[in-house]
Amino acid sequence: MAIMGTFSFLATAAAEVAAEGGSEGGFGLNFDILETNLINLVIILGVLFFFGRKFLGKILSERRAKIEEAIRDAEKRQKDAAAALADAQQKLAKAQAEAEKIRASAEESAQAARTAILEASLQDVERMKATAVQGLNTERDRAIAELRQRVAALAMERVESQLRDRLDESAQHQLIDRSIALIGGGS
Repeated sequence: MAIMGTFSFLATAAAEVAAEGGSEGGFGLNFDILETNLINLVIILGVLFFFGRKFLGKILSERRAKIEEAIRDAEKRQKDAAAALADAQQKLAKAQAEAEKIRASAEESAQAARTAILEASLQDVERMKATAVQGLNTERDRAIAELRQRVAALAMERVESQLRDRLDESAQHQLIDRSIALIGGGS
């Protein structure tokens, strides 16, 4: 703030000096050192250079420090982002590898389950066939036994009816005698 006050004082003084010497009209070169206030201008420029150099140097060094700090922060953030990206890519690669393992395991499990189900269904089909064949065989055997019984019953009925018609008492005695002779009790 004190420097700004000095600059404004010097500028005011320079303006007053210029106003006193410039009462003539027009523009031209004046080589008289005292009249042109060259000494005052050199003093003003020296003071500005002396005080302004420190002020501007301080402002520029602060600005430079801020820029350097911003660059360091940006570089740090870039390194952090690169590290985070590398970590994320590594995690992604691990996740993809794990997903591939899970998919392969699921395919193996599905294939094993498919094979087991297929084998179980084939066994069920074979068991059903065997049960059906056994059931058919049982039904056939029962039907054959029933037919035999009917045939035997019909044959017995027929024989009995023929025997009643053909056998009289003398034929019965001859048949009995022949049967006894065959058995070995000959008379």
